Amino acid sequence: MAPTDASSEARRSPKWHARRQSIIDTSAPLFAGRGYHATGITDLCEANDLGKGALYHYIGSKEELLAAIHDRVMDEVMLGAERVAQAGGSPPAQLAMLGDELLDVIHRYPDHVWVFLHEFPALTGERAAQFRERRREYERQVEAVLRAGVESGQFRDLDPWLTARAWLGMHNYTYLWLRPGGRLTARDVAKPFADIFLHGIERPTEGVDQGAE
Repeated sequence: MAPTDASSEARRSPKWHARRQSIIDTSAPLFAGRGYHATGITDLCEANDLGKGALYHYIGSKEELLAAIHDRVMDEVMLGAERVAQAGGSPPAQLAMLGDELLDVIHRYPDHVWVFLHEFPALTGERAAQFRERRREYERQVEAVLRAGVESGQFRDLDPWLTARAWLGMHNYTYLWLRPGGRLTARDVAKPFADIFLHGIERPTEGVDQGAE
């Protein structure tokens, strides 16, 4: 089945959209706990208290539901990146803000992020292409901040592509332990992470003692 036509989905009622979003959020923990392939339509129907026909009315197909979970994560991540871009500021400040926004998404949607990171290979065709492009768009924004920092002399002469992946790896895998209701909030983690990462990539101030050789 092809991805849902955007114009036809836009014509749906607010009630339909709300129910669909509820299904997406209810189904994410199932995929995270059992795995996408091990979760059947019957499991999804039971979790959402819907018959098979009603479930398909909202999600179209199981793969479309998977894509919607990925979009849920990317929508939130891109909104955060947009807020950072609008706020402006120096490259170090922007990188710290990006981390704050990303960790907030991970903290609020740990199951969605688990699915996002583990189950994307199950997406096919146009859905897979759309996911890769949206993910790449965010990566380019992180790389642009790093590149700006190098050009302004605030960051070392680093490889933006490689450094962006180090930054993403550091933040993305907090989903394994950064949980709602846990000991640490997203903000508790964001500032130390920014301090650790920026200390590693900022250009040392001239004249500062770098320690013994």
